[in-house]
Amino acid sequence: MSEDASSERPTDGDPADEEVVRTAAEAAEGVVFHRYDQSAVTDLDVTVTFEDGVLDVDVYLNAPDGPDDPDPEAVAEAATEAAGEAVDELFEE
Repeated sequence: MSEDASSERPTDGDPADEEVVRTAAEAAEGVVFHRYDQSAVTDLDVTVTFEDGVLDVDVYLNAPDGPDDPDPEAVAEAATEAAGEAVDELFEE
């Protein structure tokens, strides 16, 4: 799974594509590092695109999968969902 980001608002009041991407990526990374110590994450790739009003978020996570660790698939999915929710909130501002 994956994610990405950027900034600036156009004059019509909607956030700029770069701001949408940055907001989504930061939200996804925040979820991952809330659940895992940064040193425990072997690889994290967050890829976000926002084109023609369509948000696409992929989160690839390589992290411990022991009995006491969170499920990496579930964390990646939660990170993707958080990215979408953060962008929804951004457009509500």
